[in-house]
Amino acid sequence: MQNPIEPLTVGLLTAQIKGLLETAFEEVWVLGETSGVSKPRSGHCYLTLKDENAQLPAVVWKSAMLRVKFDIRDGQMVLCHGRIDVYPPHGKYQLVIDHIEPLGQGELELAFRQLHAKLEAEGLFAPEKKRPLPQTVRRIGLVTSPTGAAVRDFLQILGRRTRRINVLIIPVRVQGDGASREIARAIQRLNDSPESVTIDCLVITRGGGSQEDLWTFNEEPLVRAVAASKIPTISAVGHEIDITLCDLAADFRALTPSEAAERISPNDTEKMEILVRSQLTLERFLSQKIEVARQKIRRFEEHPLFKHPKESLVYSQQRNLDLLEEKLHVGIEKLLNTAKTKTGQYSSTLEALSPLSILNRGYSLTFNENNQLLHSVNDARPHQEIHTTLTNGTIISVVQDTIQNSNSSQTER
Repeated sequence: MQNPIEPLTVGLLTAQIKGLLETAFEEVWVLGETSGVSKPRSGHCYLTLKDENAQLPAVVWKSAMLRVKFDIRDGQMVLCHGRIDVYPPHGKYQLVIDHIEPLGQGELELAFRQLHAKLEAEGLFAPEKKRPLPQTVRRIGLVTSPTGAAVRDFLQILGRRTRRINVLIIPVRVQGDGASREIARAIQRLNDSPESVTIDCLVITRGGGSQEDLWTFNEEPLVRAVAASKIPTISAVGHEIDITLCDLAADFRALTPSEAAERISPNDTEKMEILVRSQLTLERFLSQKIEVARQKIRRFEEHPLFKHPKESLVYSQQRNLDLLEEKLHVGIEKLLNTAKTKTGQYSSTLEALSPLSILNRGYSLTFNENNQLLHSVNDARPHQEIHTTLTNGTIISVVQDTIQNSNSSQTER
């Protein structure tokens, strides 16, 4: 059988299909549920869109992923914009997505909730990690756009309240791609610099805007830098109704840039009023103390001691001396009488114990020529001179001989 149509190669047929599909579906919106989400290190995202009837392979290239705010996960209903592309080596077509947003809630809202849940689980927003702001602030680091309304409001309120705080402005972008990383680097550099010891607190601020305008302050690099700061932080982003993840990570959230300035600055006018009131209170207190002192002085002046000092001092002291002298004489007399009595008792005792007292009773004491007392006849020898002491004198004699008592064992002549 002769084929009237010239056959096509696989490559040629695929190229024709690719041209038709890509031309026919240069721009499409597709609604579906995500599944098989894969995010390799290349930065691309591969997924499948499906419904109850079909599946469609899809890819989000890295350049488009940089604009995606939320975390693409399995099971999300999404609305995608892109084009159909055919990959010839596999003979498959896929949807190349350049915009993707969650269905039922905004992309930014979903991204906010996802990152909030992640960082909250890590404890970045825990109340116990919040540090108190310094009671006295001398220098602050102001991280903001140098041309924005926020810096003008902040400096205006600060200057109106006090002139005693120095401000170091760290200029950064507060909106747009890469702004969050720029602010994060500024916070990290200031924490790591030697100048950090002179900074009492950091204020991260910008004026109000839409959710998209404020999105920089919901991005992970900035939120982590705020939570990791060694310097106490104040977040003052947007207006009162605007809440960012930066607010939740900071040690203190100010509703507006102006409130941040009020929070860290004392009102010099109020301080002066307090000082004036304190001065008046001190003056009243001192006046009362002076009056009490005057009354005491008047009482001293009326005291007899000061009215008649000679009588009070000299005569009174003289009377005291007379009494003391009288007591001294009485005491000395008592001591002397006691001493006399004891002396007589001691004398009688000594006299009774004295060996000379026996002389009064007819006894005598005999001594040799050396004035040594003779205790027995054995202490004397013939022709020896001896002295016999009687009650009224001494007899000197020479020993003719000695006779021992009859009970002695030997008689010596």
